[in-house]
Amino acid sequence: MAEQKTMSEDELRERTRALLAEVHPEKVDSVTFRRKQFDHGLAWVHFPEGHGGLGLSPKMNVVVHDEISRHSKVIHHDPPASIIGIGMGAPVVLTYGSEKMKKEMLPKIFSGEEIWCQMFSEPGAGSDVAGLAMRAERDGDDWVLNGQKVWTTVAHLSRWGMLLARTDPDVPKHDGLSYFVLDMHAPGVEVRPLYQITGEAEFNEVFLTDVRIPNELMLGKEGQGWRVAITTLMNERVAIGGGGSKKKGGGGIAQLQKLWNERKAGAHSAAQEAILRDRVTRCWIDHELLRLTSQRARAAQKAGNPGPEGSVSKLAQAEMNKRMWETAIDVLGSDGLAFEAGYELKQTAPRADTPEQLAKYQFLRSRANSIEGGTSEIMRNILGERVLGLPGEPRVDKDKAWKEVPRS
Repeated sequence: MAEQKTMSEDELRERTRALLAEVHPEKVDSVTFRRKQFDHGLAWVHFPEGHGGLGLSPKMNVVVHDEISRHSKVIHHDPPASIIGIGMGAPVVLTYGSEKMKKEMLPKIFSGEEIWCQMFSEPGAGSDVAGLAMRAERDGDDWVLNGQKVWTTVAHLSRWGMLLARTDPDVPKHDGLSYFVLDMHAPGVEVRPLYQITGEAEFNEVFLTDVRIPNELMLGKEGQGWRVAITTLMNERVAIGGGGSKKKGGGGIAQLQKLWNERKAGAHSAAQEAILRDRVTRCWIDHELLRLTSQRARAAQKAGNPGPEGSVSKLAQAEMNKRMWETAIDVLGSDGLAFEAGYELKQTAPRADTPEQLAKYQFLRSRANSIEGGTSEIMRNILGERVLGLPGEPRVDKDKAWKEVPRS
């Protein structure tokens, strides 16, 4: 890994002002600005020069965001559909991709021109990702893939997919995997929507039938897929866990406070009011604790990919979100029983024009927080085993060839 460089905060702010002098966010669209931001090394300052960064400490990223906010009323944030590419795809391509892949893919990931999805889970391999069954067989300079993936977020919008497949069934399950970048527009790729309780189809199932992937689009070496996948998952958990508001009292907790302050008089008894007040207060405290913990983690972060500690904030965020939006629904009282957006099936989120509509949508959507990116149960296992050093759960199939392990 390249040695981390040093640059003062003042120097980085000056460099950011030079970007703004060349192209200002108030005068151009998001893609144009973020492309220039990448070219100036201000996309991910902890990435190497030439790849969207300056080789600095990750904690210096906040300086860039702060300086842009000081000089512009318009902020071109990360595009919502690009969280997987920006939070997971970019670090994995940087760590394992060829120089050609880095040059071609990283700028378009940051600009939002190309959306990425992650293709690990299968109908018979969710929490046990290493048990997946999708096969990849070598044919000349290509690999031919057949199988099914499920719960693939934004697959219907994606240009590229990070895909884990089995290239050797004769070795233990963790050892027989390889990692590919899949062209989502390739022949044989079929994306079908999975409609959620919210009425939207944010997730999808993807079927691959004789899909060919060039060997040059393998990340890492054959059989190293699990190692590459761990890099993806560690970055995913940091991206999810650190995705809350960075401002005190901002984000979801601000919406809950608004609902509380504007609650209908007489909607609750005096006893219920007292209980709800305590719950809202508890949510505010939990939200602030998570914000400060994430802030400390970012300040202490070093260059390179995160470790299992990222599961702390991911677990806390998932469980806190569920409690917070449950509280919001209870604050609404009987008004929280109806979901005005209805259940029209579509691939975009229902409109949430009011705090009440947002609360109802988020209450339903937050159930996925403790599943996506690793269930809360898996997060607790990771923290227990890899952070606290507790004994691991028994693994009876650890040394067995994958093809010899019984499957339902």
